[in-house]
Amino acid sequence: MTTPTRPTHPVIDGHNDLPWELREIAGGDLAAYDIGRPQQRTHTDLPRLRAGGVGGQFWSVFVPAALPGAEAARATLEQIDCVHRMITTYADRLALATTAAEVRSAWDSGRIASLLGAEGGHSIDSSLGVLRCFHRLGVRYLTLTHNANVGWADSATDEPGAGGLSAFGREVVAEMNRLGMLVDLSHVATSTMHAALDVSRAPVIFSHSSARAVTDHPRNVPDDVLARLANQGGVCMVTFVPAFVSPAVAAWDAVARTAASAAGIAPGDYPALTRFGQAYAEEHPPPRATLDDVVAHIEHIRTVAGVGHVGLGGDYDGVAGLPDGLEDVAGYPRLLDALGERGWSGAELDALTHGNILRVLDAAEQCAVER
Repeated sequence: MTTPTRPTHPVIDGHNDLPWELREIAGGDLAAYDIGRPQQRTHTDLPRLRAGGVGGQFWSVFVPAALPGAEAARATLEQIDCVHRMITTYADRLALATTAAEVRSAWDSGRIASLLGAEGGHSIDSSLGVLRCFHRLGVRYLTLTHNANVGWADSATDEPGAGGLSAFGREVVAEMNRLGMLVDLSHVATSTMHAALDVSRAPVIFSHSSARAVTDHPRNVPDDVLARLANQGGVCMVTFVPAFVSPAVAAWDAVARTAASAAGIAPGDYPALTRFGQAYAEEHPPPRATLDDVVAHIEHIRTVAGVGHVGLGGDYDGVAGLPDGLEDVAGYPRLLDALGERGWSGAELDALTHGNILRVLDAAEQCAVER
């Protein structure tokens, strides 16, 4: 078999929710939904990852925050198992990666490096032991919250509770540093962002967030945090979620979320919010986001934080729709072409697509070694 050539600028994407979609569509049965061939019900399959030039993917092992603690931990283990089975099933095209060196090794073998990220601190059920077990199973980042607070960290889309991070929340960050696990600040409140930056000895990431100065949405990152992120060596991986990149869609989304709240749907009830949002969109069609909206966020973060602190985190299969031109994982080359037309050099595109996140992975590993 001929080994596929490596893309010119291989993309390491910070967040893809295909494992949850596999659970929803087929109960995690990989034979029932074969991602090894082109598919229609998801944004992601292996042929389109190849077409998109994806060289590495952080697979989200997300479970809804509405699950009770122990149930959330169990469901997260099931999602971790799904990713491991996926890697084994498609071992000719995927390779598990837990370090920057293993990402590069996967590339050398012509395979897509597969990393794992847990989305939401509810997954660890307030247990450092569970956190350590997830790390042993290959999880290399933990998003401190999802759409609802945990007892020890505040979410961007919930009412303040912990004042950023509680004492236990600071312990979680310190333990992640000790393990070499990336601290992911997507989804968290601005107060939590600053608290984590105060505590973390290793660079932090935003696995799928954009710039609040461009689109005023609580899931995006303010400029003062972007400046601190740069000083600390971290990376903000720009997401493609329409409500986060388009001001017009963000305004529509705010109205939709108000309607969901009035209907009694809690911010952490992801499945119910998704169902409500789909029904609401049918009655009230949202505006369209575009590839140019995403470019605006990338360039803003580059201006504020520097080209060494921006990456890509599409959130494919985590939302119902994506911007025009970025409808599925095959769309990355169009984005890179647009940036090239705006003067981005090959070296700068390499930093955006993979260089910056590999540097942060290396730094987290070094922080663990130096503890």
